[in-house]
Amino acid sequence: MFPFIDLIATLGGLVAAPAYDFIKKKFLTPEVDTPEATIGTLATTKPEVLSEYINALVAHIKAKIDYFNRDVIGQCSQWVVNLRASIRPIVVILSVATLIGMVVMVVLELKVSPELADNLTGIRVSCEAIVSSWMGDRFSISKNK
Repeated sequence: MFPFIDLIATLGGLVAAPAYDFIKKKFLTPEVDTPEATIGTLATTKPEVLSEYINALVAHIKAKIDYFNRDVIGQCSQWVVNLRASIRPIVVILSVATLIGMVVMVVLELKVSPELADNLTGIRVSCEAIVSSWMGDRFSISKNK
């Protein structure tokens, strides 16, 4: 039973992000009426209103940014920004180190008490899922992400 859990955790992390990327690119068509398409049409049909359209587009984007940042007061401390940016790499490194430690335990034939076997299985599967999820996010169908 346990090898199937490992397989599901590993393949799930490896396949989920690229599969989502593939489905999004294959079945969800991009909008035809984009600002770039409108700018292209205006440039060829009514170039005199192009600057007004671009100014309105810029004002709309600024309004969306202001609405998104409505709860933000001031600038976030740099140590908070650095901590948030380092959480995922630290967790992946610790997961890889844990898996390497488990391999060393097997090679050295260290005995584990039966009470801890279920806990170690859970830790191993979690580490496999974390590492494979990190690797799965690195795979993409398109060249630019």
